[in-house]
Amino acid sequence: MSTIDTFKGRIGQTNTSDWFTIDQSRVNAFAEVTLDHQFIHVDPERAKAEAPFGGPIAHGFLTLSMLSHFAEQSLPAFPDKAIGINYGFDKVRFLSPVPVGARIRGKFTLSDVTERKPGQFQLTQTVEVEIDGHDTPALAAQWLSLVVVG
Repeated sequence: MSTIDTFKGRIGQTNTSDWFTIDQSRVNAFAEVTLDHQFIHVDPERAKAEAPFGGPIAHGFLTLSMLSHFAEQSLPAFPDKAIGINYGFDKVRFLSPVPVGARIRGKFTLSDVTERKPGQFQLTQTVEVEIDGHDTPALAAQWLSLVVVG
C-alpha cells in the first residue's frame, strides 16, 4: 500500500489523547516565555476577585500549543523516513476558557489528505481541545500539517 493510500485510509478516524492537567506553574512558565503576564493568567487572587471566570485561566495560546503534545501522544506514527511539519491553521476558535487546574485533552479527526508533490502530503485535521467536565471545548481548529517522506 502506498503512503498516500495509508493516509487516505485514515480519513474520518478520530484519535484522542490522554488527559493533561494545566496547573498554575505551567501557566506562569508560559507567561514568562511569551511575556504575557495579564493578571487573569498569573494572579490567582486578583483573577478570582476581578475576572469573570472565578479564578485564573490558561492562555489561549498555551492551550493551542498543547496540540503538539496531544498529537504526538495520540496520532498514528508516520511511515519510516517521514517527518511531520506544522503548516498552520485554516481556522482557530477559542470557545471556552481553561480554568487553571482543569484537565484537557486533544481530539483529532483527519478530514483530508492531499498529495502536493511526490513524497509530500498535506493533512488537514479537525481538532478540539476538550475540558474535562465541560460541554464546550476550549478550542476548535482546522490544523494543517505537511508530511515529507524521504
